[in-house]
Amino acid sequence: MKKAEVYEFYHRLSEAIEEPETELDYVNPYTLLVAVALSAQATDVGVNRATKELFKRVTTPQAMLELGEQGLKEHIRTIGLYNTKAKNVILTARMLLEEHGGEVPRTRAELEKLAGVGRKTANVVMNVAFGEETIAVDTHIFRVSNRTGLAPGKTPLAVEQKLEKVTPADFKRHAHHWLILHGRYVCKARTPECWRCPVADLCRYKPKTPAPRGTKAAETVLD
Repeated sequence: MKKAEVYEFYHRLSEAIEEPETELDYVNPYTLLVAVALSAQATDVGVNRATKELFKRVTTPQAMLELGEQGLKEHIRTIGLYNTKAKNVILTARMLLEEHGGEVPRTRAELEKLAGVGRKTANVVMNVAFGEETIAVDTHIFRVSNRTGLAPGKTPLAVEQKLEKVTPADFKRHAHHWLILHGRYVCKARTPECWRCPVADLCRYKPKTPAPRGTKAAETVLD
């Protein structure tokens, strides 16, 4: 996409949702870290269901250690890979207490040293908890970036680096959430809903999905 098209792309997404937020429920930076770690290969809805009661009881690393691995499993057993995730969450709680005074670190390098925390999780925490202009490339953002031509790349890291380069400064703070929400609800994996997409005319995806009979297409698609 040309520079002007990229700006318009984000502008339209921002008009649809002015202040986008994560759909994960959390209380503070620590519970956000736990929620994001649990969300790997799981839906936000499933994670929120599992953490609803957990976060009423546990909001600090110390409280997590007191709950214990088995106690944590009782809360998250409906989430995929819950055994491994429980071990990592408990280990991370211990690391936070021993190495960071119980506080969630603010840098990517320190976050990635925590058990089960990769670049994507670190970027989400930095963006949501601390307001950093990071873009965490998940399956939705990877798909949207490649399908639309916004920031094509063969790997999540390549897409992230391209997005960092092309995303206008005005939109970097919320770019992550605009793209993930667009991918989750409009530019879906199997059947993108092109007829109601606000950026369809900017998108490089050729076999546009037609609107179901009786459905009004978005005005931006018709322009």
